[in-house]
Amino acid sequence: MPDTSNPTTPGEELIKRIAVRVREARKSRGLPRRVLSEMSGVSPRYLAQLEAGEGNISVILLQRVAGALDLKIEALLAESTPLDRDAERIAQVFSNANPEVQQQVRMLLFAQSQTELRAGRICLIGLRGAGKSTLGKLAGDALGLPFVELNKEIEAASDMPIAEVMALYGQEGYRELEAEALARVNAKHDKMILAVAGGIVAEPTTYTRLLQRFHTIWVHTSPAEYMQRVRAQGDVRPMAGNPAAMTQLKNLLDTRTPLYERADAQINTSNRPVKTSLKDLLRIIEKRRFLDVLDG
Repeated sequence: MPDTSNPTTPGEELIKRIAVRVREARKSRGLPRRVLSEMSGVSPRYLAQLEAGEGNISVILLQRVAGALDLKIEALLAESTPLDRDAERIAQVFSNANPEVQQQVRMLLFAQSQTELRAGRICLIGLRGAGKSTLGKLAGDALGLPFVELNKEIEAASDMPIAEVMALYGQEGYRELEAEALARVNAKHDKMILAVAGGIVAEPTTYTRLLQRFHTIWVHTSPAEYMQRVRAQGDVRPMAGNPAAMTQLKNLLDTRTPLYERADAQINTSNRPVKTSLKDLLRIIEKRRFLDVLDG
C-alpha cells in the first residue's frame, strides 16, 4: 500500500522535473555548471540548487537557463510522459558511462544527422603558421559570419594571455579550458568560422566533439613556410638556438597528419597568395554546402 503520509504536491513535482531536465540537458551538451552560469547569467549556486530540486526559480531566470541550453522553456515545464521518463533514464545511464561507451552511442545516434549537426559551423585546423587566422577572418568578412579564434576565447574567459594560462594551469588545465571554450562557442553561434590551436587534435574527446559539431578544413603548408610565417609574426623561438627545430617540426607533422586528415576538406597554402587561398576556401565551403541548414 503506497505511503500517503507525505504526499508530493504538484509544485514539488514540477521542481523535481525541472531539476532532472536541466541537469540532463546540461550534461548532454557537455557544459560544466560554471559555463552554463556564464551563458545564462544565473549564479552557479542557484544552478546547483535548481539541479538538486531545491531551487524555486523564477520564470525569468528559468527562461535564461532554457535559452542557454538551446531549449524552449516549455520543454522544462511540460509534464513527463512514459517516453520522457525512459529518455531521462537513458540520459542518466549515458552520463554515467565511460567516454568510450559514450562515443559509441553518439556515433550510432548521430550517424544519419552529422551534416545537420555541423550545418553553418566551419572550423579551420592545422599548425600555427598555416594561415588559419588570416583566412578565417577574410572568409568571415566575405560571408558575413563571425570569426572566432578559440585561444582568444580562452584568454577572455581566463583574463590572461595563453602563455600565462599554460604556466599557471599546465597542459592538462589548458586542455580543459579549451574544451569548455569549444562548448561555449558551439552553444553561442549557429553559424560561424572558428580557428583552433594546432594541438586540439591530440585531445581525443575534444577533437571528436569538434568533428561532430563543425565542418572541419585542414589548412596546411610546407615545413619551411611554417617556420617563415611564425618568424614573420615576431616569434623567433622555433629557430633561435635550436638547430633541430626543422626536424622537430617535421616529426610533429608526421605525427599529427593522420589526425588532421580526418577533416572534411583541406587547403594547401604553400607558395600561394592569400587571395588565391581565400578563393580555395570559399570554393570548398560553397561546393560542399557547409553553410546549408537542412530542413527538419
